[in-house]
Amino acid sequence: MAIQKILIVDDSPTDRQFLSDLLSKKGFKVATAESAEDAMVKVKQSPPDLVLMDVVLPGQNGFQATRALARDESTKSIPVIICTSKNQETDRVWGMRQGARDYIAKPINQAELLAKISALG
Repeated sequence: MAIQKILIVDDSPTDRQFLSDLLSKKGFKVATAESAEDAMVKVKQSPPDLVLMDVVLPGQNGFQATRALARDESTKSIPVIICTSKNQETDRVWGMRQGARDYIAKPINQAELLAKISALG
């Protein structure tokens, strides 16, 4: 399945804009959410092909949201790549255990992110 539609979940307007611009220029359809709760609503309304999930979010964190997506029958097939400034190995392992397909540390390396998206598609 080719990835065309990506939901970016990040509470930072700067990071959302950076990722939106990067992915839009590469031909992806992009939607954004500022919180895990907002993301869950958007995923149910219009399922994306991929979710880019920050960890540090207001309310529910990205690990919790990733786990919820991975455990829900209607969303478990949607891959999640965690994109976060939390770059400790324990964070990476925990993120993958929550159901993330991949993990990338900020600042985002554009080529690395695009390669990871391509590998999922």
